[in-house]
Amino acid sequence: MKPNERKSHSTLFLASQSPRRASLIRLLGISQIRIKPSSLHEEMLPELSPAQNVARLAIDKARYIKPEISQPGVILGADTTVVLGNEMLEKPRDEAHAIEMLTKLSGNTHTVFTGVGLVDAMQDREEQFWVETRVTFRQLEPEEIRSYVATGAPMDKAGAYGIQEDFGAVFVREIVGDYYNVVGLPICELYQRLRKFEPALFDR
Repeated sequence: MKPNERKSHSTLFLASQSPRRASLIRLLGISQIRIKPSSLHEEMLPELSPAQNVARLAIDKARYIKPEISQPGVILGADTTVVLGNEMLEKPRDEAHAIEMLTKLSGNTHTVFTGVGLVDAMQDREEQFWVETRVTFRQLEPEEIRSYVATGAPMDKAGAYGIQEDFGAVFVREIVGDYYNVVGLPICELYQRLRKFEPALFDR
């Protein structure tokens, strides 16, 4: 490379409106990141498993914004759901629904599934995967649940709780698997996948 020639970088485009995912992406050591929220309508298909659903939605979110991008890079879509038994707990509809969800989670172990989709912005290349983490709640008091829901914090979160920078953290007794997967992105697995999918993301 000539002295005055700048090295070209690849850009990571995050197809998400989640501030939690944006903050996690910044942990990866990627030099160029752009946030491009996807407005794709999210709908779980009952014929698919939770893992298949989050992987499908993640790749669809990434594909959805591909036509808007005209430079080299990787588009990343993600989707998370909470599963208790055979029931998928997505974002609550209202406060009553959030209270219902947290009451079900109280004293039980649930599974958090996060799907990730990677799409090459310029070429016909893509990859999708998912990671699961098991989370056990202690027994919650009804007043704790009502007070937490009244803050509004659970209303934009799958399963009606947050585990980071949020009072919902005090509900969690045990985690088996990737903590960051519960936050919204499986950072360890994602880092390794991105290094193989597009090494140029990490050029400095």
